Amino acid sequence: MVPLEDQSRRRSFIPASVILQELHDAAPKGHFTLDWLMGSLHKQSFGLIMLLLAIIAAAPGICTAAGLLLMVPALQMTAGRPAPAFPRWIAARPLPTRHLGVVVTRAIKVLRFLEKTIHPRWPTPLEATKRIVGIAVMMLSARLVLTPIPLSNIVPAAVIALISLAYLEEDGLLLSIALLAGFVVLATDLNLLWEIVRGAT
Repeated sequence: MVPLEDQSRRRSFIPASVILQELHDAAPKGHFTLDWLMGSLHKQSFGLIMLLLAIIAAAPGICTAAGLLLMVPALQMTAGRPAPAFPRWIAARPLPTRHLGVVVTRAIKVLRFLEKTIHPRWPTPLEATKRIVGIAVMMLSARLVLTPIPLSNIVPAAVIALISLAYLEEDGLLLSIALLAGFVVLATDLNLLWEIVRGAT
């Protein structure tokens, strides 16, 4: 027997690819803003914004800026905010819709493929999960910002993307694996830092 709460969550769940397709179809011509984007994403806004920023953070040269932006929704998740909110000068800045269309179209194809194996399972407490994900992403984002070494951004960015995707798709199994991977990355970095400090002394 499936608990009523789990049944309700499954009925209200909408795959990320469907949300992005609706977003693509409803996008305003010419320009859009982050305000419009986050208002259109509703409860999935945290997951999708973090997934997008994590993909950007994997690119060389802009990982520090993306890491700083990732800290904003991560901190708000930890604080229990219902949706992410960026400073007005960022949220209201007009961005070309054609760029959004290219990114969303590619993301939809990838998500439709991944959703064959990634789907809601192992239900987790909503608020507790939200805060744990926020803390994990915030720590990995700090790793992105504080370690500006070439190619060192790829692993933490990939783990953040995996955590965001698992949270977005409500896949508790994948989320557990992704959080464990994040812990291993952070523990490895701390051990390396300790060895450097001990060697210097």
